[in-house]
Amino acid sequence: MKKFKKLLTLCLALMMVLTCVPAAFAAEADDCMIDEDAKASLTIWKFDWTNAYKDGVWNEDSFISTGWRESYVEEVLGEAVREGDANGNPDNPLGNGQNSNGYALKGVEFTILRVADIVTFSESANDQHPDYNLTQVLYGFDKVKAADLLAAIGLPNGEGRYENADMMIERDAAVPMDAGDGSSQYYYYQSDVLNKALADALEANATTVKDALEAYIAASDEAIVMDKTNENGKTIKRDLSLGLWLCVESKVPEMVTSTTDPFFVSLPMTTVSGDANSASPEGGHFWNYDVVVYPKNNTGIPSLSKEVRESIKDTGKNDGSDNIYDGFDHVATGSAGDVMEFQILSGIPTITSNATSIQTWNFYDTIDAGLTYNKALKDVKIEIFSDEDCTDKVATWVQDDGRFTVTYSSDDRHMTIDITEAGLEEINGSAENVNGKLFASYSNYTMRVTYTATINSDASFIYGENGNCNEVVLTWKRTSSEYYDTLIDDCHIFSFGIDLTKLFSDLDSESATEMDMFKHVKFKVWNESDGYWLTATRDEDTGIYYATGHVTEEADATIFYPVTVGEEFGKVIIKGVEDDAWNIYEVETANGYTLLKDEIYVDIFVEENYDRMCDIYTKDMLGVLQNDPHYCFGNAQPQSILDADGGYDLHLTGIPQEYMEHFFLTAYATVDGNDVNMETDGESENALAPLTIVNTKGFDLPQTGDNGTMIFTVIGVIAMAGALFVLFLVTRKGKKNDKQ
Repeated sequence: MKKFKKLLTLCLALMMVLTCVPAAFAAEADDCMIDEDAKASLTIWKFDWTNAYKDGVWNEDSFISTGWRESYVEEVLGEAVREGDANGNPDNPLGNGQNSNGYALKGVEFTILRVADIVTFSESANDQHPDYNLTQVLYGFDKVKAADLLAAIGLPNGEGRYENADMMIERDAAVPMDAGDGSSQYYYYQSDVLNKALADALEANATTVKDALEAYIAASDEAIVMDKTNENGKTIKRDLSLGLWLCVESKVPEMVTSTTDPFFVSLPMTTVSGDANSASPEGGHFWNYDVVVYPKNNTGIPSLSKEVRESIKDTGKNDGSDNIYDGFDHVATGSAGDVMEFQILSGIPTITSNATSIQTWNFYDTIDAGLTYNKALKDVKIEIFSDEDCTDKVATWVQDDGRFTVTYSSDDRHMTIDITEAGLEEINGSAENVNGKLFASYSNYTMRVTYTATINSDASFIYGENGNCNEVVLTWKRTSSEYYDTLIDDCHIFSFGIDLTKLFSDLDSESATEMDMFKHVKFKVWNESDGYWLTATRDEDTGIYYATGHVTEEADATIFYPVTVGEEFGKVIIKGVEDDAWNIYEVETANGYTLLKDEIYVDIFVEENYDRMCDIYTKDMLGVLQNDPHYCFGNAQPQSILDADGGYDLHLTGIPQEYMEHFFLTAYATVDGNDVNMETDGESENALAPLTIVNTKGFDLPQTGDNGTMIFTVIGVIAMAGALFVLFLVTRKGKKNDKQ
């Protein structure tokens, strides 16, 4: 044993003599030999590479990995005040109540495993090296324990090994070396062969290789799970045995879209020269037992949008297709009783391996009290598309297929859509991704959730420009499950009303009510825009009519009677009519009064109110805003993804994030082409289109027996007598002529 140690020490000394520079700056001989009794440490710092690139503070030339602690890296990336201050507070660059700690990433977990011994191999002159003896460092992998590891990086069954070392079996006697046939139970590799094999495998199919190495290291009882990175992005593990270690990023927080590629690190490692900013000593002089690495992560967030449209094809509003752009918007109008179709669009985040897989994905949907969910079993549907325009569908999920659940709150105003384990398995699974082998299954695809709700025909709906808000919150987690975030979006539905006042020209309204004159007045309402007669029900307590639906036959249309509403007499108030052209027909009036000659035209129009932007995106749910200043650019949109990631085409979901904003609607109306001032309804302005209809008294015809009729009788008798006289004269003259 002692003889072996002396030989090993001699070999290591020889190797370091050959590699160390014999100059005034050269290290002492003791520094050039590995202290086999020493322990090592590994420190990992994690920073947000995507945003550092985007903000222009870091690029590929900013850093040379030396294995040494580089304080300038920590200062630039860990202490920087990031650009994109959302609220003008330099101490709070994120604008969401959290300090950013520069570009530090908190919650990243690494798992490490010692996979090979560091050995020195010397060989005599041979056919490959006839002129000299060769001494070099090799890494010895147990043939059995490392079989899956070597296969994963493209070196199955010892392929690519340094075959001259196959018979090297004399090593530490504490570890059995002999495979039983006189050969070593180890495969020995040169470092450049290992590095090239790992790099080539990752380039060929990064997702498959990452998954294989993550599974390999997770299955080992000897693997060491490092603490998650702290708020400064740092984690450290001390008292590590010397050897070659495999490092795998095993868990990540929700913002990380792409894990660091698995890598090998030698503990100890020979120093490497850095750049001008580096604190590293000159390379090749020392063994570094406290290795520090700064691997990069890409970050990003999914997208979320909630939109709505009226389900029935309406003139100019939609074509009735399933296209996501066909009438769907953040704002929509509808009539009471209408079924409204909602769509929730979310970009599935980038998934590059099991470590970045989605563990939680659910939607918490809220509708205002003025709408009711249609809870039919097949009402909620989820579709997966490979593109953001939702033209290439790859999957359709329905409620009873086990891939998601739907639950409703007791007040029926909240709906939770939760993707189950079966659904998550499909999202994270092994299906071929059209974006390439770097992405897993549904990575970077678009999820579309659709459902319907009906506008209530009652006072629960808000009429006018305040609108009815319908929110959705997306909550997602990755493998570091205590770290999760949310996105929020909403849409608004608007409906309006008609306030008709009926008057008689010769009576005040109160007197007309006392005389029951209004019960003889009848109106019908025709939607000129969409071609239907309006139906409605009247609330007996308030006297207000609420629209309920559409009919094509006039006989089925609702007859509207003027009633007392509050303290106002002769009112026909109809709530729940959308922005359309409405024709009001007076089909009957009180006896003795004149019906309207023509229908009355009431047109309701809507337009965006640029003075009222929706403030949903300022709501801070769990620390992430939909318009995160780190992932989008406010009103000024980047021209391309290159503007968002510092010039690197990363192909990541949510980079750049689409800037989200929308405005409330406001309404105005005309009656027979004349502008009218719309009335408020409660606190909601521009809600009701007003008009007044006055019936005048008809012309009075004389009654039978009146003096007036006597005059007509006398005139009639005289006229008849004159006619008889003329007839007598004509007849007499004719007879005279006959005699002649």
